[in-house]
Amino acid sequence: MSPRYRNGSNQAGTVIAIVADVMAVILGLWILMYLLDANRANDLVQFVHNAASWLAGWSRDLFTFDKAWARVVAGYGLAAVVYLFIGHAIANRMHRH
Repeated sequence: MSPRYRNGSNQAGTVIAIVADVMAVILGLWILMYLLDANRANDLVQFVHNAASWLAGWSRDLFTFDKAWARVVAGYGLAAVVYLFIGHAIANRMHRH
């Protein structure tokens, strides 16, 4: 393969890893805001909550712990870990080829 082609796949892999990192940061930020009881009337808190809810839509109510904080940490945390794992696995695969 030409060096130009390999460089393009490296850049694509880097972009995928960065997107996965940003998604995980948004989810982690919402977990932190929830645990610290952030003001939900604040625009930034609302934005992070809406983005995290959309990203974790598939895992948000997956667990049924008695405590609300445990459900938030488990549901949103699982989504963050999955996005990190899959995103970096795809990026590493692209870097190898």
